[in-house]
Amino acid sequence: MKNILFAILLFSLAASAQPKYEFRAVWVATVENIDWPSTKHLSADSQKTEFIKLLDLHKQNGMNAIVAQIRPAADAFYPSPYEPWSEWLTGTQGKAPDPYYDPLDFMIKETHKRNMEFHAWLNPYRAVNDIYHSSVAPDHITKTHPEWFLVYGEKRYFDPGNKEVQEFVTKVVRDIVRRYDVDAIHFDDYFYPYRIPKREFPDSVSFSKYGNGLTKDDWRRSNVDSIILKLSKAIKEEKKYCKFGISPFGVWRNSSKDSLGSETQAGQTNYDDLYADILLWLRLKWIDYVAPQLYWEIGFAKAPYEVLIDWWAQNAYGRHLFVGHGFYRTLENRVGPWKQASEIPNQIAMLREYKEVQGSIYFSSKSFNSNPNGWNDSLKNNYYKYPAIVPPMNWVDSIKPLRPTILYDSMAISFKDSIGITINSNPASVKPASYIIYSFPDLRGINITDAKKITAIINSSDNKYFYSLKQIPPGQTRVVIAITSLSRTNNESVLSRYIYLERKIEGWKVVNIPANR
Repeated sequence: MKNILFAILLFSLAASAQPKYEFRAVWVATVENIDWPSTKHLSADSQKTEFIKLLDLHKQNGMNAIVAQIRPAADAFYPSPYEPWSEWLTGTQGKAPDPYYDPLDFMIKETHKRNMEFHAWLNPYRAVNDIYHSSVAPDHITKTHPEWFLVYGEKRYFDPGNKEVQEFVTKVVRDIVRRYDVDAIHFDDYFYPYRIPKREFPDSVSFSKYGNGLTKDDWRRSNVDSIILKLSKAIKEEKKYCKFGISPFGVWRNSSKDSLGSETQAGQTNYDDLYADILLWLRLKWIDYVAPQLYWEIGFAKAPYEVLIDWWAQNAYGRHLFVGHGFYRTLENRVGPWKQASEIPNQIAMLREYKEVQGSIYFSSKSFNSNPNGWNDSLKNNYYKYPAIVPPMNWVDSIKPLRPTILYDSMAISFKDSIGITINSNPASVKPASYIIYSFPDLRGINITDAKKITAIINSSDNKYFYSLKQIPPGQTRVVIAITSLSRTNNESVLSRYIYLERKIEGWKVVNIPANR
């Protein structure tokens, strides 16, 4: 009974106390057409239509970012000088969309149009997803440099110990950041592949050549460390504001192996099996955020959600921490916690108890299509009811834009339905990325730290905003509207001057614009 009451308390607290700054994202997987496009033979127009529908769904649910997979297997969802068009885009690797368009450019623009961030998700080392069935173009890197690759299971991987491989992958990432307006580069959990029982990853040749006296485990970790450092430097050299994030497997190490590890019993871990020393990258500030895949439920015996969120919160080293939620788990053919409507809400409530946790990413997009357990409704109407700003990273940039100026339609004597507001950025400031529209009940109620006071966050290309007066409660006789500018790196200006309205018999009237600030 105590646990039930605690869950109900968390549910109600999280729904009412929503943070102003919170990362809310969804993974969009393209490998095997998991999320988008729905099949590999869609026309270009149908691909666009599907992606727009996908964006609109997640925007409606309160998301402010998309993490879209643009390089699933040494292929590309954009015209790359280094890798062929993806099989999962056109059905045949190397075949361009017809009629031609640039899917990555399209995705970024449509995402930004909705005032959402676009994080470009890449798989670093997977080169052929299925050596027996995948379409492989004649100019694919596995054909031009076969000596760089190793077969493990039914897949072909880049050899992480090969120095030329590290340079090639870095070159691919640098090209993306240089040519495209991405907000972040995002890598998932696949570094060295997950172990196959009784089969060793076949990298002995590289180890004998480059091992340099290290144990094989330490050498493998050093290979992954090396590429993460190279990528970190390359990304920031191209665009300082472009973030670098990693979404690792949920367990770094079990405490049975390391006193610094978590109280878990995971069969495989980042450090010991995938050779990804996430804590090193966080401690040395090579990455900007970490999004561990905590796809287990609260109370799961071997890897409890509550144990792992506490562990990661204690080991984020001041970098941003986003929780990866297993939204898809409810679609699996099983009973238990993932059939309970309270599971995801309680996970959100729990993460909001930690100041070290800045938000969530959900796997994956298509899981939202059926509104499982009513979770879309829970997000839209409760947990993500109010817009949230992607948390700024002061180590990336801490410069605030200048406040905007606002003008209302002075030709209207009274306003019954809405008031038109023109927003102008300060010409002495870098053009902001967004504007935040606030409304307050009166001059004494001005508090921009309260997420409930945010009416909307709009793209800065929309310099005209119509504030609906119908949304004001019937008993409220005054409203104060003010606006701030938001930089590309999510730093907020001070408030603009206010527009102060009072309800009169004939409608709402601007009675005063105080000379504030």
